[in-house]
Amino acid sequence: MKQLLLDIAADVPPTLDNFLPGRNAELLHTLQTILQGGVGERFVYIWGEPGSGRSHLLRAWIHAALQQGQQAAYVPGEIPEQWEGGGLVAVDDVARLGQDGQIALFHLYNRLRETGGALLVSGPVAPAGLDARPDLLTRLGWGLVYQVHGLNDAEKAVALQAHARERGFSLPQEVLDYLLRHWRRDLPSLMAVLDALDRYTLEQQRPVTLPLLRQLLQLEL
Repeated sequence: MKQLLLDIAADVPPTLDNFLPGRNAELLHTLQTILQGGVGERFVYIWGEPGSGRSHLLRAWIHAALQQGQQAAYVPGEIPEQWEGGGLVAVDDVARLGQDGQIALFHLYNRLRETGGALLVSGPVAPAGLDARPDLLTRLGWGLVYQVHGLNDAEKAVALQAHARERGFSLPQEVLDYLLRHWRRDLPSLMAVLDALDRYTLEQQRPVTLPLLRQLLQLEL
């Protein structure tokens, strides 16, 4: 059985430019301001449901910092023991941190504030709803807190059409409507289908159509 939808490695890394802001324009502006060295709060906590784009933003923010030659690191989970990270740091999914990781994040927060660094932390819920050390919760609540709002169907449609154009094909409206009605709702999963559909059309040497999409999805059941 073909495993096209399991092969979803992104061809293009997450960037701030390819993040469709939707209702997150203020958050995106804040992250860009920090990158540019603007005056203001440099500690940000973001939260939202799975698929809302939290990890995309963290990885994109660090990618942009590294492109500018800044010291920056993306930490997807537990903070390495005795790690002396500085500059700009993004810690993804604070809810996964154990006690040692929470202590490490507490000290990292203090160290970055003392050295003029910046910290972006993500979680599934607002700080008050986390099951974490009270002193860490206090630190996370000191900075800016944003909810990352997932895209509505109209915004997803815009994003999917743009993604199809980037890959060099046109997305018929009936294919788009079918995906939004019958596939998983998060944008990464929807884009993974488009990536697989692009590969499948090349393999089959056929244009993108609704019957071809259904055929592809049937292969994955």
